[in-house]
Amino acid sequence: MELILVVVGAILVTAIAHRRGFEPALMIVVVGIAVSFLPGFEAPELDSHILLTVVLPPLLYSAALDFSFPTFLRNIRPILGLGVALVAVSAFAVAAVSSWLALVPLTFATALVLGAIVAPPDAVTAVAVGRKLGLPKRVMAILTGESLINDAAALALFSVAVTQVAGGHTFIANPFLLFGYSAVIGPIVGLALGYVTLWIRRRLANPGLETVQGLVVPFAAFIVAEEVHASGVLAVVVAGFVVGNGTLGAGYQTRLQERYVWNSVDVLLEAFVFAYIGLHLRFVLEDLREAHESLMEVAVASMIVLVIVLVIRPLSVFAMFGRNKLFRHVETRLSVPAPESGRGALGTRRKPRGKWRSRIDRRTLSWQENVVVSWTGMRGVVTLAAAAAIPATTMSGEPFPERATIQAIAFVVSVGTLLIQGWSLPWLIRRLQLSRFNDDHAEDREEELKAERVVHAAADDVIAEFRANPPVDMDPRVLAEIRTAVARHSEDVDEMPDPEAPTKRAKVFSALYRDVLSAQRAALITERDEGRIEDEAVRAMLERLDLQEAGVSSRLESRL
Repeated sequence: MELILVVVGAILVTAIAHRRGFEPALMIVVVGIAVSFLPGFEAPELDSHILLTVVLPPLLYSAALDFSFPTFLRNIRPILGLGVALVAVSAFAVAAVSSWLALVPLTFATALVLGAIVAPPDAVTAVAVGRKLGLPKRVMAILTGESLINDAAALALFSVAVTQVAGGHTFIANPFLLFGYSAVIGPIVGLALGYVTLWIRRRLANPGLETVQGLVVPFAAFIVAEEVHASGVLAVVVAGFVVGNGTLGAGYQTRLQERYVWNSVDVLLEAFVFAYIGLHLRFVLEDLREAHESLMEVAVASMIVLVIVLVIRPLSVFAMFGRNKLFRHVETRLSVPAPESGRGALGTRRKPRGKWRSRIDRRTLSWQENVVVSWTGMRGVVTLAAAAAIPATTMSGEPFPERATIQAIAFVVSVGTLLIQGWSLPWLIRRLQLSRFNDDHAEDREEELKAERVVHAAADDVIAEFRANPPVDMDPRVLAEIRTAVARHSEDVDEMPDPEAPTKRAKVFSALYRDVLSAQRAALITERDEGRIEDEAVRAMLERLDLQEAGVSSRLESRL
């Protein structure tokens, strides 16, 4: 009953935040903190692994479904830098400073547990703010891609650190080999489950059943990967990529239904998690008192870790992106033009880039974009879920060292980054005039026009082929009517024949109409994968085609 009330309250606060123009995550956390101090309030309790196994997989899977793998590959360098390298740097920086200051009695291994917990940013809030304010699409792609892999890196490091402190045994003793095994086997599990999902869907051919099956995929991928000691997070992400890229083989009803179902799941889970964060503040403080910790020392340690987290990302972003821009500028000023033979100034032959390397986007971000990326470090779901998943005891039965302290610091870091960066990020984007909306949607409109030209050209090609090779034994006037009707798509729907009616005219129309839609979708995907059209414009056009097909089909069915 308590969980239902939490969900209902979180949804209510989300609705109010949307109406008032506030960020829902921040409002939910603030309201939750206030409610936690009400007299007699008891926060709902969940098993320590519920947040990791129930909340995290569907959120990651939903993001991967809507994210193009070619877009991920084009931005792989900044994504890996932020999602893997920065997570490791943040974790070890927090561990080193926390163990050295000795404000709270943390060994380096215990401090590394804390570092792994607070290392991964939660890009949900940043992506939501960026989409609303119109951040450049490459920045959005980098932030979304980072959110898909930083959790895997942080949770792998968290598992190794917890095992070292608790005295447990891992599947592979060497932590580096264990990390490599997890990073390789996890995606293989996701790849296999993704293709199995598509194989099953082709035989179900039922939108309702296909949607229900899709809801099971993230949990299956996560659990199977964890059972073989691999990364469940990477398995979920890869499964989402495979299923998302294979949805063109499904019917339009399945795609539309899944899109709205997963949007609803995202809103529900995110609202619940942020409410859960806020409602437990008072109880985290009570756990500290019971552990006989000095609240002042823990508060000071929390502020120090919060400052480290806020500072380390801008420094790392400058080191990764600003350094490359500086080196490129120096190289341009000092380099000697290569002769026509293709050899460099020292006579070394330049190696041509491979097919995949040539697709990687090597453009540098502007300084405004670097500033925004460096300030999108809000912590959230994974940080709180990992803190809750710290075991209560070690293998010897002793209490886990400083468990309450680690959870309190993680809570302060999560809430602090949400309040500081979450509230200031919109102001920062406006101040830097980085929004695409500043040019009156000119760039977005150009991408939309590209998508429209692609679908029109694809339709013209199919209709031209139909004109050149028409079905035999049909009246030329009927064929002309069919071509005209299909070319108009959903215009004048009442004049279109019923595709389900058992006439040759209806069958020819239905086949041609579906061929046009199939060609349009395939052309859009090809242009997107080649990098000639932005992913968001392609997804918008694909949704328009699905809605168009749904409108035509529903009107035709209503005539029966």
